[in-house]
Formats: sequence, C-alpha cells, structure tokens
Amino acid sequence: MAESDWDTVTVLRKKGPTAAQAKSKQAITAAQRRGEDVETSKKWSAGQNKQHLVTKNTSKLDRETEELHHDRVPLEVGKYIQQGRQEKGLTQKDLATKINEKPQVIADYECGKAIPNNQVLGKVERVIGLKLRGRDIGLPLEPKTKNK
Repeated sequence: MAESDWDTVTVLRKKGPTAAQAKSKQAITAAQRRGEDVETSKKWSAGQNKQHLVTKNTSKLDRETEELHHDRVPLEVGKYIQQGRQEKGLTQKDLATKINEKPQVIADYECGKAIPNNQVLGKVERVIGLKLRGRDIGLPLEPKTKNK
C-alpha cells in the first residue's frame, strides 16, 4: 500500500457538457469555430399544448356560417319520433335502449339538434313503425315482403 499517494488524482474520464450547456448559443458557436458538425432544428410547437389545434375551417364551422354548417334533423322528424314513441308507450330511455343508443341521442333527434345518421334513423323507424326518411315522412312503415 506504499504506492498510493493521496496527493495525486487520476482522472478516468472527462464529463462532457450538460444538456443545457450543449444547447446554449455559446456552445454552438464554439463548436462551429472548431469545425465540428452542428445540427440545429426547431421543434414545431414544442412546449405548447397544440394537440387540438383549431384551424380556420373548424372555427368557421362552429360559427355556423352560411357556407359551412352541418345539416340538422328537421323538427318535423323530431315530432314524429316523439309521437311514435309516445304511441308505443316508450320513454326516451326505453327507445334508446331498444336501438342501442344513448338517451341523449334520442333527445337530440326529437329537438332537432342531431346531425342525421341513417343507421340511427333506420333503427328508430323499425321500433316506432313510422317512416322518418324520404318523401313519406310520418306515414306507417310498410313491412318489407320477401319475394320468392
């Protein structure tokens, strides 16, 4: 143990610059002066919560201008849904359960807020027995006969 001298220090490796030091303007210019390859790139929307970016078109659509708006279910169709449901003695919740939809969907259709979906309208037609699409809205739904 006579060989160990407490005054000498052996450096095994030199630590490189920390991440913050390596990204500083001074470190970049120093590396460029030394002739090293330096790659700099700006991250798009880094550090900001821009996952739900509102574009011009969606904000226009939200304002429901004349050019861009979703068609809604006509109030007439909503009235027929309500009448047919009440004739069958069903609540909005019962009707929703029968067609595997949420009660809010039925409420939206009845008050004319819903965006028309042919699948939902078809299921409601079958349960209440009234046509809700096409020319004969409000007339009884004719059962389809199979041609043999």
